[in-house]
Amino acid sequence: MLTIAFIGNGKSTYRYHMPFIQKHGQFKVKTIYSRTAGTWPKLDGIAYTHDIQDVLTDSELDLVVITTPHTVHYELAKACLEAGKNVLLEKPFTETAAEARELFALAKEKGLFLQAYQNRRFDSDFLTVQKVIESGKLGDLLELEMHFDYYRPEIPESVDFFDNATSYLYGHACHTLDQVISYFGLPHKVHYDVRQLLGDGRMNDYFDLDLYYEGPLKISVKSSYFRLKERPSFIVYGKKGVFVKESKDRQEADLKRFYMPTNPDFGLDFPEHYGTLTYIDDQGQYREEKVISEVGDYTCYYQYVYETLANGAPKLIKDEETIALMEMLEEGLKTLK
Repeated sequence: MLTIAFIGNGKSTYRYHMPFIQKHGQFKVKTIYSRTAGTWPKLDGIAYTHDIQDVLTDSELDLVVITTPHTVHYELAKACLEAGKNVLLEKPFTETAAEARELFALAKEKGLFLQAYQNRRFDSDFLTVQKVIESGKLGDLLELEMHFDYYRPEIPESVDFFDNATSYLYGHACHTLDQVISYFGLPHKVHYDVRQLLGDGRMNDYFDLDLYYEGPLKISVKSSYFRLKERPSFIVYGKKGVFVKESKDRQEADLKRFYMPTNPDFGLDFPEHYGTLTYIDDQGQYREEKVISEVGDYTCYYQYVYETLANGAPKLIKDEETIALMEMLEEGLKTLK
């Protein structure tokens, strides 16, 4: 068993971490620190504290998980590393790439684990896209579109200032860009179209990033708060076909209704959610078929963490991947004000 403390007592801790830690079964949550009481019900067997020293000075801890707003990630992660603690840091990790570099250098100097929480590498739709690509039925890849849309105009309309911390790019591209980087590697060029649809001085509420790779491959990562009808989660074009996955991974939807990962059908797609693969086969025949979705499971992320901390396995999320992601987020917002 590895012993964990959380810094942060909100939705991220209880919705996106705790259910998967509990399912994994080889982590024990000892302490949760927060400056405020929080609104989520307290769990039995966990010590709740308003004194961060209860975390920093606890020699029993194998890992500190930081789930606060990212504006304080840097200072909290640095304090934990200086106290000799391994750290798991929620996305988008830090506010700047320079802060990320400094924290990784400090962790390396002290021989400590530091990693971004990129659980969406284990989204069902993303895993299914990988399966389709690797089947070879699409042929050489030409273009991939990723969409993460909402119709929530009340969010940008309620914000009358611009700040990196509240930007849509920081809050959501940190998911999709990491997926791209994890599977395709780093692009050789990026085109940024990052907007404030409500005008200058307002919240960033739209982005459209084109990532260019060797050969013809272009990957577009797009999101908006003003999409009454969502675009498909993924569209993948190859020389021989196309794959369309309309719906997103369902784990978050289940978590929002408190349907937990211990249920055998948690997060599973139904047949109506399966993507459609259309292609020309090796005999020149037109084919169209449904693709059974891969099973997404954020517990897998914690299994990788466990293997690294308990057995010395390489980290799932490479330092340079997180730094490159932060550089892209910074670059995308530098012209907004």
